[in-house]
Amino acid sequence: MILFLMRMRGILKKEALQILRDPSSIALALVMPLLLLFIFGYGVNLDAEHVPIAIVSDDRGEMAQDLIARFELSPHFELYQVKSELEAESLILSRDVDAIVRLQDDFSSQLLRGTQAPVQLIVNGIDANRARLIQGYVRNIVNNWSRMRQERGEAGAGPPVSVSQRIWFNEGAESRNFMIPGLITLIMTLIGILLTALVIAREWERGTMEAMLVTPLRRVDILLGKIIPYYILGMLGMGMSVVVAVTVFQVPFRGSITALLLLSSLFMLASLGFGLLLSAAIRIQFVAAQISIVAGFLPAFFLSGLIFDLDSTPPVIQIVSHIVPAKYFVTISHTLFMAGDIWSVLLPNGLVLAAMAVIFLGLAYRKISKRLEG
Repeated sequence: MILFLMRMRGILKKEALQILRDPSSIALALVMPLLLLFIFGYGVNLDAEHVPIAIVSDDRGEMAQDLIARFELSPHFELYQVKSELEAESLILSRDVDAIVRLQDDFSSQLLRGTQAPVQLIVNGIDANRARLIQGYVRNIVNNWSRMRQERGEAGAGPPVSVSQRIWFNEGAESRNFMIPGLITLIMTLIGILLTALVIAREWERGTMEAMLVTPLRRVDILLGKIIPYYILGMLGMGMSVVVAVTVFQVPFRGSITALLLLSSLFMLASLGFGLLLSAAIRIQFVAAQISIVAGFLPAFFLSGLIFDLDSTPPVIQIVSHIVPAKYFVTISHTLFMAGDIWSVLLPNGLVLAAMAVIFLGLAYRKISKRLEG
């Protein structure tokens, strides 16, 4: 045991000095997370705000003006009141507005007769997601306005039908609360895979692997010596990201710190194992870095469910996504931040990450063993 501790102290000291001499490792582990958080937190917003729309109202009645006022008060829209539909169409063709809302001249009279008064909506559908958001916002404004008139018992309020809705977990329906917890997964993937994909390849390129071969170090010592420093860096980056998410971006965290530490450790070990496997199999740093991006970061970005809904993808893509560790940690991070310690969700995903960590670390151990013997 004493000899093991002495060997570990030596290799850990070597790796710590290597990290300190290589500022890029520290920058990638501690500066890159902050950069990504601020870029995604402030620069990427899936909510539509201040959408320019044209209002064409042929009805000058009180009801029509009241509905238009609802659009003016909404933070989602910036109104352009125009006199004719032709003028509105020219605005949408020139991309000055994204939608047209039109109230016909008999809008108020139809409401007073108790019949449904249509609100015409024309949306620029080039960006399909934005178009769906605009449709939803317009529908909510009209429905809320109609419901308020029914509750006040105003004339022409229409039939007493209303929709009662409630959003769970993300009450404000803010995309930031969805993006940032998932972004922590990408940060940990960068640290866990990209950094460790270089450590053994760097030893071969610099010729220091041969010197390590003649030392008393065993392959388990080398494996632990490469894992522990970068595990600490990765967990520091994760902790810093969580603090920034909660304090700066006001993302709610409803889970427990214990669950976060346990499950993020499993994901970090799985990422480290995958990175070390690449590093042990490839002796050229540049090639190892490129493969780590293609095989590690890009799948985590596109196949984790962070950006794209996997249920909407072809079955083949859904099957492939099951071998991407980030897919499971995105689910874990969203659950911990938005819902709390829901173990019926956390436990199955955590077990998959644990299995992946064992498989990747085991393969890396075997590959390092072959390199040392070869």
